[in-house]
Amino acid sequence: MAVMLQASGTSAPVSRRPAPPAWLVVTLACAGQFLVVLDISVVNVALPSIRTALGLDAQGLQWVVNAYAIAFAGFMLLGGRAGDLYGRKRMFLVGLGLFTAASLAGGLAQEGWQLLLARAVQGLGAAVLAPSTLTLVTSAVPEGAARARAIATWTAVGAGGGAAGGFVGGVLVDSLSWRWVLLINVPVGAVVLAAAALWLTESRAGDRRRLDLPGALLVTAGLGTLAYGISQTEAEGWTAPATVVPLTAGVLLVAAFLCVEARAREPLMPLRLLRLRAVASANVAMFVSGAAMFCMWYLMTLYAQNVLGYSPLEAGLSLVPSSLAVVLGSKLAPLLMPALGPRAVAVLGTLVATAGFGWQSTMTADGTFLTSIMFPGILMMLGGGLAGTPLAALATSGAAPQEAGLVSGLVNTSRTMGGSLGLAVMSTIAAARTSASTAPEALTAGYALAFRTGAVVLAAGAVMMWLWLPRKAGAAH
Repeated sequence: MAVMLQASGTSAPVSRRPAPPAWLVVTLACAGQFLVVLDISVVNVALPSIRTALGLDAQGLQWVVNAYAIAFAGFMLLGGRAGDLYGRKRMFLVGLGLFTAASLAGGLAQEGWQLLLARAVQGLGAAVLAPSTLTLVTSAVPEGAARARAIATWTAVGAGGGAAGGFVGGVLVDSLSWRWVLLINVPVGAVVLAAAALWLTESRAGDRRRLDLPGALLVTAGLGTLAYGISQTEAEGWTAPATVVPLTAGVLLVAAFLCVEARAREPLMPLRLLRLRAVASANVAMFVSGAAMFCMWYLMTLYAQNVLGYSPLEAGLSLVPSSLAVVLGSKLAPLLMPALGPRAVAVLGTLVATAGFGWQSTMTADGTFLTSIMFPGILMMLGGGLAGTPLAALATSGAAPQEAGLVSGLVNTSRTMGGSLGLAVMSTIAAARTSASTAPEALTAGYALAFRTGAVVLAAGAVMMWLWLPRKAGAAH
């Protein structure tokens, strides 16, 4: 799952209150990160129920996931910079408060558009909250073995949040209703919010007070427009105006974002960072990996329910082994990195995930749990967990303390942007193969083609990582 990492340095404290124990800071930061990542995947199991309740079509269901992911990715850099400038505790509280309020609104939605709007606002809150979670951890724990263990815990909790979404969603949908996949955030968010306000101390990196809001709006609008254009290809084809216009507009908006960043006095994403080999190569690797991996939970839960006939709870339970595998991979990575190096561990993890995607692409309409869900799912998520930490370590190597939040946001942005566009592409590929049929065989053929495409993307990504990534963090600039 998504990981963000600060390579070195700590932020300057701006509070005279006694610093809370490191374990408490880590616990609160991990709780915030768990909620953020959980909500990327928790709605997947609820999608069939949401479709029935709110009358959404297949494209609408895709946007229940992507509205959150696109807002999350598009405003992540802004959230990271805001934490550096205005204080990590303050942005943690603002982001968590917005996220919690939007969760309440989404859980009470009566129309499809209301749910999609709430999901987008949730994503905005998550984008403000998420970068602060890691910088709070790295500020509280001294650099060295202790910080590595804290980051591994943070990574595992984040990975586990994404992986546990299917199980948590299944339990809530079966025992209560689909609305509780959102409403459950309200009491949990309120408790974490109160505890953070009471115990966390403030820190920030500098005194500048300017934010690049135009840049954030341009990159978010560009990404959303591109994803919409890709989703239109299923019904309209690649050459229809309904497809060409949003795709062209999306490219132009992203180009405008790059132009604004090149000229801005205080850019949202300083392009000079991309001149560093480690930063550029690892963020591209994050983008490619996210494009393939993000769709896994979405397609697997649809396959389990729409083809194999699992209930929401059964579908969630079927993904528990994968949930454990991604946590295991995240915990193994820091142990392997000293001996093998981050590049080798990242490539190894990507190859393991590739094998899982290839196996999953052999799925059949009468598949069994062991061979069609459990074993390929374990490989996919074990590989994803292994690759995440070394890629983040490389992506942020050499980051200055005053840019810790910004670089943390950049890492998660790369993966989530890749995931958002990848979900649009993979779901469109699957839908085009099924030709609007709801027969189990047709649905299976579509899902299998999407997983086969993901395997090809990951294999190409592994080659790119081996050739481009530096062998060690900070080894090449």
